[in-house]
Amino acid sequence: MPKEPSESHVPVLLQEVLDCLDPGSGQSYLDLTAGYGGHAAAVLERTSAPEQAVLVDRDDHAVQALRKRFGDKLDIRHTEFLSALELLAGESWQFDMILADLGVSSPHLEDSDRGFSFSKAGPLDMRMDRRQEINAADLINGTSTDELTKILREYGEEPHAARIARAIAAARPIKDTAELAAIIARAAGFKARHGRIHPATRTFQAVRIAVNDELGQLQSGLPLMLSLLSPGGRMAIISFHSLEDRIVKQFLFDHCGTGYDAEAMLLTKKPLTASRDELVSNPRARSAKLRACRKK
Repeated sequence: MPKEPSESHVPVLLQEVLDCLDPGSGQSYLDLTAGYGGHAAAVLERTSAPEQAVLVDRDDHAVQALRKRFGDKLDIRHTEFLSALELLAGESWQFDMILADLGVSSPHLEDSDRGFSFSKAGPLDMRMDRRQEINAADLINGTSTDELTKILREYGEEPHAARIARAIAAARPIKDTAELAAIIARAAGFKARHGRIHPATRTFQAVRIAVNDELGQLQSGLPLMLSLLSPGGRMAIISFHSLEDRIVKQFLFDHCGTGYDAEAMLLTKKPLTASRDELVSNPRARSAKLRACRKK
């Protein structure tokens, strides 16, 4: 029988997360991107306080898996994390630990029907929350060439953004991920060579970020995360590309320090990355960076 996603999905930087959050008995925990519950299960094993935990995810498959894994012991919320943070702030919650594991999960990439991967033909979707109206097809087939160029340049750091955007516009309507990847490869003059990154990688990242407003969510959410921390509470954020990491790094730089007016103290002077052992068992962890702080 195939494994459940919760069984096959490996949480990245698990030991590093536990070291930074340092869960204690009875402490409260907020997981803003709970996914299939790998980090949450490890934290709750130490806190033994499921009634003090809130798990959030905007993917319906992940929410179903969380409810199957944890039952009705936990407060599980199906929403994107900025909305969750705003609601929790309005409900006057305070947490001893907050975790955000950003980016796309392995099950997303492995399911061609979700349209996140260019390695398999699938619909141009890329929505983390499938209740959302705008999807990748709307963006790819309906955005102006200039706006598409901007998206690829800013969210994908794509050096050939203008050329790829023009090629996409000329080929519309584009039907699926395989067709899109082929158009990008031709526009970039790509010839497959062993070990070379496919040129569609940056474009797919950029479109996914735009569809899901990932950077906007992060920028607006970070101040709320800090405000929801109890005094002495700890916050950890895992990012998977430089755009996210820059936002997190700048936020922590602005709010952490040793002065009396600083709101928090850094727990990680440099981002923590995966060990060699973890990279062998979980290659997805190679781009993961963990930054953490403790509220004063």
